[in-house]
Amino acid sequence: MSPVPPPLIEARGLRKYFERPKRLLVAASPPLRAVDGVDLQIAPGETLGLVGESGCGKSTTGRLLLRLIEPSGGSILHHGQDITTLDSAGMRSKRRAMQIVFQDPYGSLNPRMRVDDIITEPLIIHGVGDAASRAQRVRELLRLVSLPESSLQRYPHEFSGGQRQRIGIARALALEPEFIVADEAVSALDVSVQAQVINLMRELQRDLKLTYLFISHNLAVVRNISDRVAVMYLGRIVEVAPAQQLFTQPLHPYTQALLAALPSDHPSQRRTRALIRGDMPDPSSIGTGCRFASRCPHVQSRCHLEDPQLVLAQPLQQVACLRVADGSLPG
Repeated sequence: MSPVPPPLIEARGLRKYFERPKRLLVAASPPLRAVDGVDLQIAPGETLGLVGESGCGKSTTGRLLLRLIEPSGGSILHHGQDITTLDSAGMRSKRRAMQIVFQDPYGSLNPRMRVDDIITEPLIIHGVGDAASRAQRVRELLRLVSLPESSLQRYPHEFSGGQRQRIGIARALALEPEFIVADEAVSALDVSVQAQVINLMRELQRDLKLTYLFISHNLAVVRNISDRVAVMYLGRIVEVAPAQQLFTQPLHPYTQALLAALPSDHPSQRRTRALIRGDMPDPSSIGTGCRFASRCPHVQSRCHLEDPQLVLAQPLQQVACLRVADGSLPG
């Protein structure tokens, strides 16, 4: 039996608290706990999907893994090295290995720069090659994302949304990274264009040996591209499992409710909807106990007192639920 490779990216107890602005003659508000104790592992060549409601901390987690924002606590390991301890010079060398594709394919591109300059910019910043080799690299990147060489002298506004996202992907690939955070990378695109970009990302992953963190609220897209899926709620991971296993046998009540909201594949098939009561609590006033207790249809008194941790409930499936952990809430 071959040994399991160590994770490429790992988060341990990752936290990010945003301080609220102080107001005159008003008591300071507690910080907003956007990410509050996240543990994640992403293996080389894997696509980990990260899903959850808006405001649960998905995008913040992605930016923390790249240290685009500084964590309030915890550690982020890249090939076993804690990058939270690196200074700016040390982190600069790591930037080449870790890149991001943003949600808005127009807002993430400088409208005053031509495509040639947009893709060349990271090569210049990191001092890669000379002018001739950089020009060759840019042409190669355009071929990788299936854009014609005539695109080089055009501006972002001259392209469709899908084409702009391909430019964003080409820019992310310029420095030959091994890990890419795709933050809602297809949510702003039409469904047909989404499929094209997803297929492109799969091809690039296969050919370039890429590792993805794919952040999305679209469960159908996540199921299509992910090897494993992590479900996030109010700054915490509540379930992690292989994609097929999670979609066919969800164990956490929140995951069950998310999947029950998906439309059926056929009009004759009806789903039993697991309704979620109320809204997500305020991330700045999280009390004791399970964070999902105020909305859970299976809540018990102990759920308001005990904070569940991720435990192995099924082979390869981790769940943070007291009743699943003790077997009183079957999947």
